[in-house]
Amino acid sequence: MPAAPSPKLSAAPDEQGGPSPDILAAFEAAKGFMPTDEGLALYAAAVEAGRLGLPLLEVGTYCGRSTILLADAARRAGVTALTVDHHRGSEEQQPGWEYHDPETVDPEIGLMDTLPTFRRTLHRAGLEEHVVALVGRSPQIAALWNTPLGLVFVDGGHTDEHAGADYAGWAPHVAVGGLLVIHDVFPDPVDEFTGQAPYRVYLRALASGEFTGVSVTGSLRVLRRCGTAAPAQG
Repeated sequence: MPAAPSPKLSAAPDEQGGPSPDILAAFEAAKGFMPTDEGLALYAAAVEAGRLGLPLLEVGTYCGRSTILLADAARRAGVTALTVDHHRGSEEQQPGWEYHDPETVDPEIGLMDTLPTFRRTLHRAGLEEHVVALVGRSPQIAALWNTPLGLVFVDGGHTDEHAGADYAGWAPHVAVGGLLVIHDVFPDPVDEFTGQAPYRVYLRALASGEFTGVSVTGSLRVLRRCGTAAPAQG
């Protein structure tokens, strides 16, 4: 039986240059945690970064909620969106934790597997051809990477080990003038598990002198690569 074609959603941006109503509806319907105001800020950053003519990359795919926005921005710019994830879930998504979703567990092996849901998300949004999914551990993939990027969106694990490795592996590949976007940045120590590691990564980026702050929306921070980019590792 032939596969059903992807739906043809409207890709025309709204009057303010944001995503079309269809794309925004697909984002809001997708499984995930990013609120709409942060999603719109991410979309604006991706549209701006897309003007560099370089790929847009996110670390932390989960089920593809934010990927919809990156992919649509990439489609507008004529570039490719890339998304990196092992699809076994981050720490806070495991059984017994607040953000665990039993629907993401593979019943055969008993482990999380968000890849099938992610693929359905992109199919429903009609964006499969605009995304390259890199399935594996972020540090392993970053070690092999040597292509400049217009945007890197860090939204993976929330421990210092994982958030720090995502920054160290991918920030050097942001082109001069490109954007580094960090999600779940919570300065309050009460958010030690969910947001303090991304907050420390944000401070690290500013302290490096290689990035300058652009905008703050909720827990989303946008920074721009300034000066001369560090040589890519790979």
